[in-house]
Amino acid sequence: MSTLDVTRAELALIVLYLNKAEARDKICRAIQYGSKFLSNGQPGTAQNVDKSTSLARKVFRLFKFVNDLHGLISPVPQGTALPLVLLGKSKNALLSTFLFLDQVVWLHRSGIYKNKEHAELLGRISLFCWMGSSICTTLVELGELGRLSVSMKKLEKNLKNSDKYKNEEYCAKLQKSNERTLALVKAGMDIVVAVGLLQLAPKKVTPRVTGAFGFVTSLISCYQLLPSPPKSKTP
Repeated sequence: MSTLDVTRAELALIVLYLNKAEARDKICRAIQYGSKFLSNGQPGTAQNVDKSTSLARKVFRLFKFVNDLHGLISPVPQGTALPLVLLGKSKNALLSTFLFLDQVVWLHRSGIYKNKEHAELLGRISLFCWMGSSICTTLVELGELGRLSVSMKKLEKNLKNSDKYKNEEYCAKLQKSNERTLALVKAGMDIVVAVGLLQLAPKKVTPRVTGAFGFVTSLISCYQLLPSPPKSKTP
């Protein structure tokens, strides 16, 4: 491939990435929490960027609660343990509730919904729902990593006399394990972000800590949404 062809392919991936509303939301989230880290809760330009970006992000999440509502009523893969099924469905329910209530907050901040006390209460409830969904996600990923670890060990025993890294099934499981580990780290850090936003431990989880954790999880989300590069054709 020529340099121009490579550049076109890379630009096509960038366009594909930026066409996703979810990707633009996560980029804005990184800006939001980066600004929160810089402001540390103090008035100024950084705090203004934090607040304005937070409001702008809510537009990307309009009707997004339908996604998790669909996940809630969708069948689960056969063989999934009942505790993991219940945790997964709980995550879907909590996240869907968070996204639905978050729209009421957007209506209030936009000046459409006038009841301030009601909107603030629903906003706080929505954050508790998000924290609950992050806790469920953490437990689900721990359970799935345990299942993957067991299956990988069994596969390793069967591949004693060969290079396991040349086995497609083993490599696929290893990649899945890495993806779930990253999701586990993100979910665990998101719990800290939720604690900071709810001010449940204001002395320990300061706006700067919340901003730092939120910025890192935003970068992880951006990475998770990257499109897979096209596979090179082998002759």
